[in-house]
Amino acid sequence: MRLLDRYVIRNFLQVYCYCIAGFISIWLIFDVSDNISMFIDQHVPLSLVARYYATQIPQVLIILLPVSLLLSLLFALGRMSRANEIVSMLTAGVSLPRVLLPLIGIGLLTVAATMALNYSLAPHAELARKTFLSEAQSRPGRYIQGQIFRNRTDLRTWFIQNFLQRTNTFNNVQVLQQDANDNIVTNYIASRAFFRPETKTWELENAKVVHYDHSGNIVEEHIYPSLKIEHWSETPFRLGSANERAEFLSLPELREYLRFNADFPHTLLAPFRTHLQYRLALPWTCLVVVCIAAPLGIGYSRRGVLSSVAAAVILVFSMNFLVHLFLALGEGDRVPAWIAAWTPNIVFAAIGLYLLYLRASNREALSFHLFTARRIVAQ
Repeated sequence: MRLLDRYVIRNFLQVYCYCIAGFISIWLIFDVSDNISMFIDQHVPLSLVARYYATQIPQVLIILLPVSLLLSLLFALGRMSRANEIVSMLTAGVSLPRVLLPLIGIGLLTVAATMALNYSLAPHAELARKTFLSEAQSRPGRYIQGQIFRNRTDLRTWFIQNFLQRTNTFNNVQVLQQDANDNIVTNYIASRAFFRPETKTWELENAKVVHYDHSGNIVEEHIYPSLKIEHWSETPFRLGSANERAEFLSLPELREYLRFNADFPHTLLAPFRTHLQYRLALPWTCLVVVCIAAPLGIGYSRRGVLSSVAAAVILVFSMNFLVHLFLALGEGDRVPAWIAAWTPNIVFAAIGLYLLYLRASNREALSFHLFTARRIVAQ
């Protein structure tokens, strides 16, 4: 690594770490202020509190990293520009893209970190929060009542009285096995059904199995204290998928949901398809922020620094608005999932590359000359 790269990285990382630490500290202060009375009243152990905040930080970092990148780039590059360090580097024959190369590398590392957090940890933060509140307040988990699941591939219908979400135990279960003509072939009734993930088998307790002929007459009937079934393809996640929200599912869970429920109506699957693409597109927002903030953070004169910073902030927050707009369109099945997830990144990446081209060729980008505009209006 060249001395120039180390210098640029050191200037940026110092501000970047301060921004991340500052934002997390502010979030912690507000969250602790909201929950401190509950922690004290319920005598929540310190270890449980620490575990709770450890599960929430990935979700917070997903939101904070692009904003921290923006502010750090604007501050670090602005400070180097005011000290004429950028001009000195360019005068020495170093191109602007080469000066920004280590910052682009940090942007890619941030993309990788965001991908890792967004894979599973960040989507599960809401479930971890609900679990923590149940444990802290010594309340039993909320049971899902009256669940019906139709396996159209294997022609099975499940009727479940109640179960706890994200568990392997289901109470008072009835499973109807049908043939290709929708005639009931076998009826399974059990007081409890338990799934063993290590062997992918179901165990039915106090099970009653009734077999029917094509006319619906009972052929034979058996009662088992415990019945093990190995060929059923259903999993607890699949049975409870009707109660899942797309934004709280990890990347593997979204893929599993779409694979097992491919026969669902297209409109019902639209939120899950959109969030699957959004999981992949969201980390690249960090690189788009680098493309926007880097050229606008550099100023060859002090005159346009404020307008460039304002333009960068407005562009990034406009991108955030566009992300949520297209996400809503995708969830409502108004546009295809990949368009909903990737369009904001593509549009603003193109804007950022154009701004970088203008800055590298020493041309002024479109900026907000407020005082010039006032003089034009006055004339």
